[in-house]
Amino acid sequence: MARHLGRLSAFRPHAHSGGRPRRASQRVEGPDPQPEPEPEPGGRPPGRRWLGLPRVRSVAGRVFLLQLVIMVLFAAAAGGALVVQARNSSMQEARQLSMGVAQSFARAPGTLDAMKSGEPTALLQPRAEDTRRHTGVDYVVAFDPQGFRWTHPDPKLIGKHIFALREGGAADHPFTKTFEGSLGLAVDTTVPVYDTNGTSIVGFVSVGVTVASVDDVVQEQLPQLLGFAGGALVVAAVGTALVSWRLRRQTRALDPSEMTRMYEHHDAVLHAVREGVLIIGDDGRLLLANDEARRLLDLPADAEERRVTDLGLAADTTELLGSGRTVTDVVHLAGDRLLAVNIRPVDPGSRPAGSVVTLRDSTELRALAGRAEVARERLGLLYEAGIRIGTTLDVVRTAQELAEVAVPRFADTATVDLLDPILRGAESAGPGPEMRRVAVHGVDGARSLYPVGELIRFVPTSPVAVGAERGRAVLDADLTASSEWMNAQDPERARRLLDLGFHSLITVPLQARGVVLGMASFWRSDADPFGGEDLAFAEELAARAAVAVDNARRYTREHTLAETLQRSLLPSSLPDHSAVEVAHRYLPALEGVGGDWFDVIPLPGARVALVVGDVVGHGLHAAATMGQLRTAVHNFSALDLPPDELLGHLDELVARIDSDENVERDNESVSGATCLYAIYDPASGTCALARSGHPEPALVRPDGTVEFLRVPGSPPLGLGGGLPFETTEFPLPEGSRLVLYTDGLLEDRERGLDTGLEGLRHALAHPDRTPEETCQDVLDAVLPARSSDDIALLVARTRLLDPSHVGEWDVPGDPAVVAGIRSDVTRRLETWGLEEMAFTTELIISELVTNAIRYGTEPIRLRLVQDRDSLICEVADGSSTSPHLRRATTTDEGGRGLFLVAQFAQRWGTRYTARGKVIWTEQSTQSPVSDPDGVPADALLDQWEDAAW
Repeated sequence: MARHLGRLSAFRPHAHSGGRPRRASQRVEGPDPQPEPEPEPGGRPPGRRWLGLPRVRSVAGRVFLLQLVIMVLFAAAAGGALVVQARNSSMQEARQLSMGVAQSFARAPGTLDAMKSGEPTALLQPRAEDTRRHTGVDYVVAFDPQGFRWTHPDPKLIGKHIFALREGGAADHPFTKTFEGSLGLAVDTTVPVYDTNGTSIVGFVSVGVTVASVDDVVQEQLPQLLGFAGGALVVAAVGTALVSWRLRRQTRALDPSEMTRMYEHHDAVLHAVREGVLIIGDDGRLLLANDEARRLLDLPADAEERRVTDLGLAADTTELLGSGRTVTDVVHLAGDRLLAVNIRPVDPGSRPAGSVVTLRDSTELRALAGRAEVARERLGLLYEAGIRIGTTLDVVRTAQELAEVAVPRFADTATVDLLDPILRGAESAGPGPEMRRVAVHGVDGARSLYPVGELIRFVPTSPVAVGAERGRAVLDADLTASSEWMNAQDPERARRLLDLGFHSLITVPLQARGVVLGMASFWRSDADPFGGEDLAFAEELAARAAVAVDNARRYTREHTLAETLQRSLLPSSLPDHSAVEVAHRYLPALEGVGGDWFDVIPLPGARVALVVGDVVGHGLHAAATMGQLRTAVHNFSALDLPPDELLGHLDELVARIDSDENVERDNESVSGATCLYAIYDPASGTCALARSGHPEPALVRPDGTVEFLRVPGSPPLGLGGGLPFETTEFPLPEGSRLVLYTDGLLEDRERGLDTGLEGLRHALAHPDRTPEETCQDVLDAVLPARSSDDIALLVARTRLLDPSHVGEWDVPGDPAVVAGIRSDVTRRLETWGLEEMAFTTELIISELVTNAIRYGTEPIRLRLVQDRDSLICEVADGSSTSPHLRRATTTDEGGRGLFLVAQFAQRWGTRYTARGKVIWTEQSTQSPVSDPDGVPADALLDQWEDAAW
């Protein structure tokens, strides 16, 4: 081969001889030809210059390597220096941090008193741990002058001896040292705490940052340092490479050994490739033909050095090879082979100087092209299936998308059958003979198939039953030859299918995670019958669709569970209350139910609590958390707490739940909740409200004026860090509508919050609307088109108690007035037509008023309220001491009065006010409480004389 390349070089200017063409007589024969150098001007043989050229190239390589080594060393040194500098800086910051925290803790108010107290550990340990968490130090240790620890991050080391102060430090002033402690090597600062006299040391405060923490900081900066060093190395390497490249261009001469190696490489490549190579001179002689070219053209053994016209090739082939023109991928028939021919001149910039011909056998490509086109279409169909299947989380819609993707590019008709539990979101117990058809898509023959929604029981021999049992696809390439199962399944329908031309069928199980969900069937009537390759493609298509179906099934199950849980936790109906007339709406988000809730809770004294809340998130976790909070609100309301105190207890509960779930790490944390709590008193017409991260309520006055009540805001529940809440009272005219809602009503991507509030104001600005009508007006006006959050809406129209059904008395601090008050109460009960309740009511009032006079403080006030079927007694005084129910022993002279009150009243309790407390009882006017043990109420009253009260 080298010999023929040497021959071809005679037809082109030499690249390293100044552009002078070689003469044909200069061609050297032999297995290892060497070029014959011509004398250069000046008498120096050109061979000497060629012998020096390798040294020039070697120098370029050495320069490249030397510069590269220098830059690597420079980058390594710079990176090391930056790491050392970063570590020193971090150590200095650690010293400053430990010194600042130690001095701040030592001088903090209460530190000296805690050290001098009898229980310094109980007082200092929480503060020390809180300081450690908030400042970023690794430990805060307080110890007495004898070296015994009061605090330590490891409670096991509290009370243990430190053994000695740090080496080199004085005990009478702060000092900083690096030493090996119980937490490892650390930067430690020790500060003495002096007594108030300033001379005696009460204890020490030691604050440290471990070296491991400092190393962590350095390691965080290490990627940046390495990136800087790597970038510098890359820039240097590129620059060095450019320099070496320029140096190589200036030393273009090649020595004989490199020339020999180049010829050997060319010879090996030309004889090893699976492509025919011909080199033809300008005189039409064949200079080179590799093995593949000899095979493709069936050349004789002595073809080289002969003219192309003398090789015995076909005339058209000879003309094409000897034309010398540029040819690109021309398909040429040579014998029984179809060749792709490429011809390129050796030097197209000058006169014709020979050409290089390459030949590729494309006979097999014709068959491969068809299969490649089919494979390309199948890949495109799989890609399209990945995009179109599973766009929703609806099981039926996902099955329909599978059928639509398969028709008409793979099948003429497609059907999808699923097991009934899958449609409900339940787990499948295993493949069965009964499936429900959920999707049919295809040509007109689809009318002859089972319709959508029909429950089909497949015979055991049918491909659907066989595929479901085996868990593999089944191919029935010729339905006419295997129609027994069709006749057994449905003879009439089988006849119609064959008449319509259905001739081939593939049934594939839809299985995900090893569970069969259903079957997909692909039918052909016009296209060619299915084959083995179609079976593999159908399995791949069904596998992708099965994952989407299973995801939709899981979502259906979770959505059903969450919706069931949500509906069970929300109030099914609200109580009918004399204080308010209420209406409500709850709309779950499109993505699923969440944590919004509302409630109306009756309170003592004819009052009512209105609650609206929102837990962050959606799904089962949000619904379950909502249920916990709603139950907690009911429990706290039973204690008759003011709104601010109730939200404070609820805030602690949410923080505790969040902390517990973060410890578990398997559950999703609450991450915040909002709540608005309002108490309306129909006797005074006032409403007390407090909110935690919740939108402000709206008040619609009887004339239609809308006002958003300015209730002081607080952070969401669980995120406030123990900050107090604030209660605000507003007078509400009778007939006003109080509107409470969650933020999902106003949040919309297409509008701002101000726009939503303004729309809500316009929707509410209508007088004489019932709560039900108000709810509908609000939803029609401001409901987002596609809400991403739950919506809870509660509308309450206020009422006032009839003044004639309320009796109030100021009670002097004299027990002698109790008899007169009993008489007044009896007369008021006769006015209300409740004479039969006089005895028990007198007993209750006597006990409550007498206790208020004896144990309470003035002012004392009695209020009697008739509220529908309830009689409410309230005794208020200025004391905050609450009575406790207990059983009196046989030797006690007293202690039975409150027990009797609990026996005669349906309910009783205590609530606290800003200036004292109120003890209340509630009796039913429909079914009065009977006397305990059959003892008449008047007999019980006769045991005490009026003077005794």
